[in-house]
Amino acid sequence: MKFTLGKEERLKSRKLIEQLFREGKSFALFPFRVFYMSGGLPPGIFLQAGFGAGNRNFKKAVDRNRIKRLTREAYRLQKHALEEHLRAKAQPLALFFIYVGKELPDYPVVSAKIGLALQKLIKETA
Repeated sequence: MKFTLGKEERLKSRKLIEQLFREGKSFALFPFRVFYMSGGLPPGIFLQAGFGAGNRNFKKAVDRNRIKRLTREAYRLQKHALEEHLRAKAQPLALFFIYVGKELPDYPVVSAKIGLALQKLIKETA
């Protein structure tokens, strides 16, 4: 099993991201807010994810970039259960993780919360 997060697995379409925020569902799992939406992805792709951190709480770009890097790494290592679940159901899913905490996190906290969020997504899409 390859633990990769390639170009086709990243949510980059501005149109799809706007649709996700406008029409998708969301839940909060502190320190993250997770937006998700079924469908809308290109054929053959079952899971795309985006990551963000607001500049209201983190004025320096290096801090925002670090948060996004930690979140991407935690997601990359734990996404396989969700991906297999979606492939079995043939249900594409677009998601976006936004960090809403006020202080810089460390990796174990981010990893634990991303794992919980992915488990919750599996239950929500079941």
